[in-house]
Amino acid sequence: MSGMIRGGQLDRSRQVALQVHEILRERILKVELVPGTVLSRASLQLEFGVSQTPVRDALMRLQEEGIVDVYPQYATVVAKIDIDHARQAQFLRLSIELEAVRRLTEVAPAKTAAELGEILAKQKTVATPETYDTFDGIDREFHRKLYERSGILQLWANVRRQSVHLDRLRRLNLPMPGKMQMVIADHEAIVEGIASGKPEVAAAALKKHLSGTLSIIDVISAEFPDYIRV
Repeated sequence: MSGMIRGGQLDRSRQVALQVHEILRERILKVELVPGTVLSRASLQLEFGVSQTPVRDALMRLQEEGIVDVYPQYATVVAKIDIDHARQAQFLRLSIELEAVRRLTEVAPAKTAAELGEILAKQKTVATPETYDTFDGIDREFHRKLYERSGILQLWANVRRQSVHLDRLRRLNLPMPGKMQMVIADHEAIVEGIASGKPEVAAAALKKHLSGTLSIIDVISAEFPDYIRV
């Protein structure tokens, strides 16, 4: 298990079970904990310095999200990536973000493009294999800005919860040759589309971008056959 975090490093002013859930969730989304990994409750209690209850509650949250499978009296195992779930998350994101870029292109193209451009400039500086985590975090920041500028920021949290399998799939895709450069090119096209004031141009750029990972699902499945549930 990577990244041991002793209990003393948890914020005791916040709910402990929630923090354990957040840490394990992030490890699963980054594929640090690969599908099939057994999550031992006893080991997690020792790692985080907590009792059985917060670990149990954290694992139950992960089970509700569909990213661990619980086998009573046996083990809790990191679930395989569910392609159908990923496709539905992509549909949700497309539905919301297409409407967002259309509105922003008509209502506030210059300001939106400028703010997205600042985020994109940061992302370009970390497009290396050594900075996957930072690159991926800035990618989320870029898309979050669309929700913020559209006045629908509350929907962002809902989309993030629904995107766990899509995020895991993207994480497998990200290290593939040329992927980060493709993301940057797509983001540039989105920024330019919004700045153009032409909703159809911005929408086309966004649609291409959000369709990237699932368009090569066969390639990802062939590379990681044991990680995918089809």
